[in-house]
Amino acid sequence: MYAFTPDRSLPRSELYRELAASARALVAGEPDGVANMANLSALIWQFVDRLNWAGFYRVVDGQLVLGPFQGKAACIRIPFGQGVCGAAAQSGETQLVPDVHAFPGHIACDAASRSELVVPVIRGGQVIAVIDLDSPEPGRFDAEDAAGIEALAKVIAAVI
Repeated sequence: MYAFTPDRSLPRSELYRELAASARALVAGEPDGVANMANLSALIWQFVDRLNWAGFYRVVDGQLVLGPFQGKAACIRIPFGQGVCGAAAQSGETQLVPDVHAFPGHIACDAASRSELVVPVIRGGQVIAVIDLDSPEPGRFDAEDAAGIEALAKVIAAVI
């Protein structure tokens, strides 16, 4: 059994360090990428507050395909370049969107989402997945959140 209890009194930068350390411990020795993504989406859900969706889209045959997540049912396939996730996958760069309604081509899987953070997971110079976080709060994510999830993406790139 795994018991990870985030200390919400910590500064967010430290909380994200704990998230990365917990992720390392959680996936240690497990070779199955889907199992690891499932546990990691649950871990993100536990550590990052004020979310309505947290999970993965995997790169499969040149498009993003829904992976393990926490939240409401979601879009299954997203072409590269479409929506926030597709933009992150195509560019290989983090997308920090304070107002999803202002993002050209935003794909609304959950109408309650107002802001989004999408971080590409890169292995061997290729985007292999994206970590997608949605919040019902406008402006929920900032550079500190982006840096924390980018650090997590580096930690997990070899195990998903």
